[in-house]
Amino acid sequence: MNVLVIGANGQIGERLVRQLQESKKHNPIAMIRKEEQLAKFKEQGVQTALVDLEGNIEDIVNIVKSADAVVFTAGSGGHTGPDKTMLIDLDGAIKSMKAAQQAGVKRFIMVSGIGVHRWHDTNRLDWMDSSPVYSAAKYYADAWLERSDLDYTIIRPGKLNNNNRTGKVTVADNLPHKQISREDVASAIITSLENNETIGKSFDMINGETLILEALKKL
Repeated sequence: MNVLVIGANGQIGERLVRQLQESKKHNPIAMIRKEEQLAKFKEQGVQTALVDLEGNIEDIVNIVKSADAVVFTAGSGGHTGPDKTMLIDLDGAIKSMKAAQQAGVKRFIMVSGIGVHRWHDTNRLDWMDSSPVYSAAKYYADAWLERSDLDYTIIRPGKLNNNNRTGKVTVADNLPHKQISREDVASAIITSLENNETIGKSFDMINGETLILEALKKL
């Protein structure tokens, strides 16, 4: 499967690209926005595409056409202001979804944030109060995807860390704001791509005691 990784230079994106290569089942396409990021992926033998999410949607469509599935794991990052959060995490995500529709690519996996589906609830997670723009952007991007005709999976990981892969998670509609390794998030993305049972599903995910495949099959 040709998998377009939007946000390939991010911490989850880098791990996902590597794991896709290691799987021997998939061909990752790294979508990046800076020329200085090209060399790293080319050295790894990874197909790359230089596309800016703030640019024209046609540029995204052209690269999506070469993919069988799209994974959106891009983000503006904590060092940027609210304007970039809205342009990347919300507008960039919706552009990517529209590009997939226009290119006729149905499979779309979104990396979101734990609990953001509760943004309008009175019992939402406390951390969202300190990140209101990010939470709102993720909430509406996810809502747009859920209302689209794409074969989506929305993964809402907890607090991310750089620990080694455990291969074990807990998934549910509502989970506490606990940790999960970026390696395990990447593994869950690949497992979701390989299992159509995850289509149309949205879930929180943290590290736990259940093997990733087993946990996803119980959704």
